[in-house]
Amino acid sequence: MKHSFLACILASSFMLTGCASMFGPPLTPGMPVQQVIARNGPPAIEYPDGDTKVLEWPVSEWSQYAYMARIGPDGKLISYENVRTREKFATIKINQFNKNDVLRTIGHPTETEYFPLKKQEAWSYRYKEEGIWNSMMHIYFDSSGIVRGMENGQDPLYLRDNGFFGGPGMGIGIGIGGGGGGIGIGF
Repeated sequence: MKHSFLACILASSFMLTGCASMFGPPLTPGMPVQQVIARNGPPAIEYPDGDTKVLEWPVSEWSQYAYMARIGPDGKLISYENVRTREKFATIKINQFNKNDVLRTIGHPTETEYFPLKKQEAWSYRYKEEGIWNSMMHIYFDSSGIVRGMENGQDPLYLRDNGFFGGPGMGIGIGIGGGGGGIGIGF
């Protein structure tokens, strides 16, 4: 019986086992791209990256997980990983990366928004911080498409009235940007 990539991720999100242990051996470097696609289904998005290409499989409507496979010029798998992690976000270089660099690093955003007063566009990514916390990373681009700042905090989708401080919810965020950083607490 062949299982879809989405079914695998949904099943693994409810159990503490990964897809490799449930549906066969893990994807390993050197596998042909056809075998990767046969396991995961067609990728949602493909990004060219020099002589390699990156295939993206966002998981679920809110995409707290997104898996990316880097395929070499020989059509073989170089790497395969979940890119919605704190460690992967940390590889984005402020004042150096552009939108294409971000797409090839962490994939397509869950949401986008433009802030006219700041003249910046924000790309937002839902993810599970440390595999537990429903979080959101925001990446801010200037009008030329260069990353000028990043900030993360609690995913507002999961805020609810918890009675704490009498408000609808509470969140903590940390941001860094072109010349400084900050910590904010919202209620």
